[in-house]
Amino acid sequence: MPAIVAMPAIVELRDVSKHFRTAGRDAPVLSNVDLTVETGEIFGIVGHSGAGKSTLIRLVNALERPSGGRVLVEGEDVTAMDEPALRGLRQKIGMIFQHFSLLSAKTVAQNIAFPLRIAGRMGEAEIRARVAALIERVGLSEHTDKYPAQLSGGQKQRVGIARALATGPRLLLCDEATSALDPRTTHSVLSLLDEINRELNLTIVLITHEMQVIRALCDRVAVLDAGRIVESGEVSELFQQPRHPVTEQFVAEFAPVRARRGAAAQP
Repeated sequence: MPAIVAMPAIVELRDVSKHFRTAGRDAPVLSNVDLTVETGEIFGIVGHSGAGKSTLIRLVNALERPSGGRVLVEGEDVTAMDEPALRGLRQKIGMIFQHFSLLSAKTVAQNIAFPLRIAGRMGEAEIRARVAALIERVGLSEHTDKYPAQLSGGQKQRVGIARALATGPRLLLCDEATSALDPRTTHSVLSLLDEINRELNLTIVLITHEMQVIRALCDRVAVLDAGRIVESGEVSELFQQPRHPVTEQFVAEFAPVRARRGAAAQP
């Protein structure tokens, strides 16, 4: 019987630290972070503003380089890659942003096609077919030729999701992807991300300061405070038995929101 070979985690951070040089001094942002994201899961990173969440996620696709430690994606050491290797890596990693980052002078279709043209692996007919399929997948078939200024916030984020999926990534990074949206639109975007995760087996790493987003979408979560992971585990376990004061605070902030929604639903 052939031996079963264990697949490497899709993302690993090993004793990662990051500091920025400010006014002649090193300002620490992340300290001794260890983190593992398994293939196919939705992993949340929650923390207050300034905790280091955005810096952490930018280390995964090497938009930032660590000051110490190692970052691995599918077992490959990102910290040792040169620029050509990083370009190949980034085509396997999609990213969506809080404020959408769409090109205002391009239509929905042109925004989604942009990374495909940069990658240079498809002809125009293939690009058109791929873009059409993605537009339909995110529910924007009636908005193909519109410009970002003509779209709602939720529609813009759906364009951002389609653009992030264009090159067929194995990993999707979400940087506060719902923070600029109203609650109803947030729910619809989270439902779309959940469908994409299940249907494509696409691993999602999502950072947020909203515990309700973690509760609604994520399988596991890490709590980041002042550049350190203070607690991590299954989402249900952290909600039921938070151990660190910061986790307790996030759970306590979520509970009144849930109570208000429950009261509003009563006749």
